Amino acid sequence: MSERVARAALSRLSEPGDVRLTTLVGRLGANRVYELLRDEQDVAGVYTDVAARLRGLDPAKELADAALKGIRFVCPEDDEWPRDLDDLDRAEPLQERGGAPLGLWVKGPLRLDEVCRSAAAVVGSRSATTYGAAVASDLAAHLGEHGVGVVSGAAFGIDQAAHRGALAVKGLTVAVLACGVDRAYPSAHRSLLDYIAETGLVVSELPPGCAPTRVRFLSRNRLIAALARGTVVVEAAVRSGALNTANWTTRLNRVLMGVPGPVTSAPSQGVHELIRARGAALVTRGEDVLELLAPSGSFLAEVPRAPMLVTDRLDDRERRVLDAVPVSRPAGEDSIARTAGVGEPDVRAAMERLAGLRLVEQTSVGWLRTGHTVQR
Repeated sequence: MSERVARAALSRLSEPGDVRLTTLVGRLGANRVYELLRDEQDVAGVYTDVAARLRGLDPAKELADAALKGIRFVCPEDDEWPRDLDDLDRAEPLQERGGAPLGLWVKGPLRLDEVCRSAAAVVGSRSATTYGAAVASDLAAHLGEHGVGVVSGAAFGIDQAAHRGALAVKGLTVAVLACGVDRAYPSAHRSLLDYIAETGLVVSELPPGCAPTRVRFLSRNRLIAALARGTVVVEAAVRSGALNTANWTTRLNRVLMGVPGPVTSAPSQGVHELIRARGAALVTRGEDVLELLAPSGSFLAEVPRAPMLVTDRLDDRERRVLDAVPVSRPAGEDSIARTAGVGEPDVRAAMERLAGLRLVEQTSVGWLRTGHTVQR
């Protein structure tokens, strides 16, 4: 039996992220582990439950049936396998889950390794606020426009907004599921998942037909973190599942980022704690994420600045003169000089400059400010 077929069979045998099984496969190889488990007997010579289950499987047929549905099983020996997934074998387990997956069931026209070579995970609360959903969508759209794939879990709230933001600009997006890729969960996202399968990738560690469970969501989160160069948590309460993905991100030594929300917002408390105590980088826009994920120095986000005004070009004496020019009643140069504390010759020179910038105007009885604030 080939390694691929053995891995497909073993993926039916245990829950995703079973550290004991992934360790055995890493040590002995999937084919050898499969043979040992398939032939395992108890003291009475009766096949064990595990052996009976394996003998009842036909993994080669399952792979063929999946292929007819446009589903492929990507293994570590394949060129399409993202090598960054191997970091899971070196990361400390979390909640008894860990290790690189035995394989990934993939549906979609793109190559998984190419999409994930430059990808960011965008995750957060299922009960997202309007603010959170808008931020997630905008972030994902900006990343998509710059060729960065967006990885998320296709759940309600932030996940959905992230996928839709990427799709809106025809960007690349990967939906990582806690069930088989042939199932839609949540069912309300069937059309979204169908569209992602047509234009991007739908991925799962679970074979086709498998249903989602709580432990499978926790296992799924490690894949989201491992398939991306960094993770952005947009909204997360103190007990949000998105914090599990954040934990995996730090275990994998990937970049962890958080979007701040209002300090009174419960859906942002978990994110604020990531920023305050867990070293998450504060990000507010797509440029911030690109700067953190790009190779050092290759992308620098422009520092936000207020628009430059005409008055920004004045020297100190000219500012003092301008401040001394009245707004409503014209004043002579002698009055302006006394108020500004400079000589009249300096006032006349300053007025010529200020008039040229249309900041002041001369009337028959003196000078007035124009209120002109045109940006440079």
